Amino acid sequence: MQKRARQAIVTVTAGLTLIGSVTAAAVVMSPGQGADRAHIAQSPSAAETSSTPQADPSAESRSTGESGTETGTETGGASTAAPTTTGEVTAAQADQPVKFVPSETSAATATETTTPETTAAKATTAESAKTAKAKPKLPSGKSTATSFWDAQTASGKPMRYETIASPYWPLGTKVKVTYNGKSAIGVVEDFGPAEWAVRQHDIPAILDLSEKMMADLTGVRSNSVHVNFEVLKWGTGRVYRTSGTGYKLAMGR
Repeated sequence: MQKRARQAIVTVTAGLTLIGSVTAAAVVMSPGQGADRAHIAQSPSAAETSSTPQADPSAESRSTGESGTETGTETGGASTAAPTTTGEVTAAQADQPVKFVPSETSAATATETTTPETTAAKATTAESAKTAKAKPKLPSGKSTATSFWDAQTASGKPMRYETIASPYWPLGTKVKVTYNGKSAIGVVEDFGPAEWAVRQHDIPAILDLSEKMMADLTGVRSNSVHVNFEVLKWGTGRVYRTSGTGYKLAMGR
């Protein structure tokens, strides 16, 4: 009796153990529960989710909009232009040739630019024109020259080699006299010759040279010859006559 009771208890215990094992296996092999457990294992915890920084979609949209606006403004206001990254150049842009279009300012500057030689030439031309206008051409020509010698001259200076007399040139006028290729420079310091002496020659005698200068040019102290004259500088002194025979010749007219 006791033996049978013991066997019955062992049998019941074994059955309960078998039932428990089958139930556990069923729980483990259940698809729904397995998927839920896998999902739970793979999903981050609530703490991890809350601690991970999330990107703000609105901020990203604003950034994209601002970048697009700036790019459109820089490319001439085209609304369809895509934003590009600053400093990046595409291969197509690198292959395009760069054309230089001179501005009106640079063209005007290039036109106005002058070399030092051009500036100097302009300055010389302007100065020459100004000088020619300010200083009329001095008289020159061919006349008869006679000779004289006086102790006292109209200028108050003593007679000397350079002394020249003229009835039309002011005292202090410097004159160059040339005879047969030989020249001498004198200064008008006296008046003469007289009107009758001027007109008695085929070419009016508007010059009276000192005997020393005449001797130097012709070899004869007292002489009357044809000479070439050239007024180098006008004097500021008195004038003996402003008309008469040979006046126009003396004035270079």
